[in-house]
Amino acid sequence: MGTILQVDGLKKSYSTRTLFRDVSFKINEGDRIGIIGVNGAGKTTLFRILTGREDYDEGYLTKEKGLSAAYMEQYSEFTSCHTAYDEVLTQFSSLLEKETELEQVNAALETSCDESLIRRQHALLESFEREGGLTFRARIRSTLLGLGLTETEISLPMISLSGGQRTRVLLAKILLSGAKLLLLDEPTNHLDIPSIAWLEGFLSEYKGSVIVVSHDRFFLDRVTNRTFELEQERVTVYDGNYSYYKEKKAFDRLTLEREYEKKKKEISRIEGIIAQQKHFGQERNYVTIRSKQKQIDRIAADLIKPSDDPESIGFSFRSEGGTGNEVVKIQDLSMSFEDKRLFHNVTCTLYKEQHAFLVGPNGCGKTTLLKILLGQQSPDSGSSEFGARVKVGYYDQTIGDLHDEKTVFQEVSDAYPKLGNTAVRTALGAFLFRGDDVFKEISVLSGGERARVALTKLMLSGANLLILDEPTNHLDIPSKEALEYALLSYDGTLLAVSHDRYFINRLADRILELNQHGVTSVTGNYDDYLAFCARRVPTPPCVSHEPFAAPKENEYVKKKAEQAAARKKQARLSRIESEISENEAAMEALSQQFSDPCVASDYARVAELSAQIEELKRVTESLYEEWEELSGE
Repeated sequence: MGTILQVDGLKKSYSTRTLFRDVSFKINEGDRIGIIGVNGAGKTTLFRILTGREDYDEGYLTKEKGLSAAYMEQYSEFTSCHTAYDEVLTQFSSLLEKETELEQVNAALETSCDESLIRRQHALLESFEREGGLTFRARIRSTLLGLGLTETEISLPMISLSGGQRTRVLLAKILLSGAKLLLLDEPTNHLDIPSIAWLEGFLSEYKGSVIVVSHDRFFLDRVTNRTFELEQERVTVYDGNYSYYKEKKAFDRLTLEREYEKKKKEISRIEGIIAQQKHFGQERNYVTIRSKQKQIDRIAADLIKPSDDPESIGFSFRSEGGTGNEVVKIQDLSMSFEDKRLFHNVTCTLYKEQHAFLVGPNGCGKTTLLKILLGQQSPDSGSSEFGARVKVGYYDQTIGDLHDEKTVFQEVSDAYPKLGNTAVRTALGAFLFRGDDVFKEISVLSGGERARVALTKLMLSGANLLILDEPTNHLDIPSKEALEYALLSYDGTLLAVSHDRYFINRLADRILELNQHGVTSVTGNYDDYLAFCARRVPTPPCVSHEPFAAPKENEYVKKKAEQAAARKKQARLSRIESEISENEAAMEALSQQFSDPCVASDYARVAELSAQIEELKRVTESLYEEWEELSGE
């Protein structure tokens, strides 16, 4: 594998702060690299340097000649006057030009047999097919649908889409750019779980190299084969995914600590010998002292003290008072917005000390269901109630219950006026608000800082039922891990919505899958839920077989004719039913191929399968119509 990009001794500083220094690494063809580090470590700055959008202070950056790179920023105001589909279509301008020229050549050949036109047609067709001209429109649709846009949204003007939807369109453009190097900064931020799973399959099969900054550990495990950790102004390279990095880092640190302690003990032992020799005070003793001191100097030269871990959040959730066995009871809840039904007949009971996670695609109504439980929204029908002695603590994914005009200290102390100043400062200190940080106004805080203030208030609530809506959205990986550890020991009941599958896997003992028709409960964590989904077989459409009327007695000829017609109709009905059954089985088999990542990322194959399925649907619908006509006769 050739090297497409290399950095040596890179350094970047802002004013008096150094982001990183002595950074050296190579990016090879086919690499799948995850860059991790706490918020503010400089991950995005490193990306901008690699793309040439920002200068560096020292070092060297070498790129392969003609290297094509596509960069997706974490925060983008991307929009245009096109529809979503047409915006991605602009990525294929060269194919569109060839398509137009082909049409012109074909039109000219209708009235001419010019050999130069024929040769030009042949060359254009060959080039058009080689560059993906037969599949690029299907690839656009497949990518936009895979990233979670609907058929309707694909056709809407960009200005009519939400910020998250526009970001998905931008991601689709970048994925279809054909660049040799993709740099993606938090690409999963606006995606639901099915869309993230689709992206994982796409990136795993991508022919170029991929570098991704992400706090989604499950995603990193699925996609990456190398990990770059940006910590304490350095980049450390690990040849494996996130889970490998975690194990290797812990092992390396333990080894370093043991070696450090071993060398310190050896130095202490030799120092004891030196002290003893000094006590004797003979000439030969001073020779020994000099020899032993040189031995200490040699050991000290190689003595490496393990670096301190970055500051991490340290807190725990504790509930005040117990509840009854039934903590939340939901009965036949239904909810619609305008003409869209979110969910129908949702019925389930959440029991004491369960840790349940609500999953489902974006727009299925997960947040709406939480708000109904909290009494913030009224359902169309059905009911919900909390059990005895339930005290609810709620985390809103918008973090909208903070007051911008207040300081961090005021926000917490006003919520809990009985707490003294020391107790408030201690609680905030657990969430890394120390010194003058507690006097920052809420309005100037980052998303991660606002999340930490909200979690501080939640920790102090003593709630025995925590309802959390996307609690990890604004947190970096160390903060997510701290939240996980705190919730693992939480002795109350938990109901949460999250797209963070790693987080779900660590905490869940029950998965509630929400859809239009209700809720499906699966015991276990996210891996257990995936296994359940793999076992679940869709129910094929039912075909109604109604009894046929027997022919009436009549004249001999008429009777024979009617009998022949009945036999013919019966035979045709049997053939139709057989053909319908075969077509539905074929469609099911073709549809199952889409779950194969190799197929899902092969747009030519996707287009071929889609065309086959559409043709089978058309034929089957025609057969159903004929079956109904014959059955009704």
